[in-house]
Amino acid sequence: LNDITTNVNALYLCSAEPATFTEATSTYALGSKSSPTVGAPASRSPSGRKITVSAITDGSVSANGTASHWALTDSVNSRLYAASSLGATQGVTSPNVFTLTAIDIGYPGP
Repeated sequence: LNDITTNVNALYLCSAEPATFTEATSTYALGSKSSPTVGAPASRSPSGRKITVSAITDGSVSANGTASHWALTDSVNSRLYAASSLGATQGVTSPNVFTLTAIDIGYPGP
């Protein structure tokens, strides 16, 4: 989790679940938010650790399509750190703005 907190420098809105950095940032990319706020690792209920990506209010849509997933990436090292589905799909149109609620990423305890 510390690696994500330290190295993530973009969140992408995607049309499908990416499995690679290239899929997240190019193949399925519909928009992005540079430098999303990623919190420090904290306790996860009922056990484990988590990080929270703060809500986004000013993401930039760069292509028309239906967004179904988000992805956290590190462009310096060409890494895809995490990806998951949105609560619901959403049609997006360039050059509009997108918003997302806060996202928790966690690992269960032993």
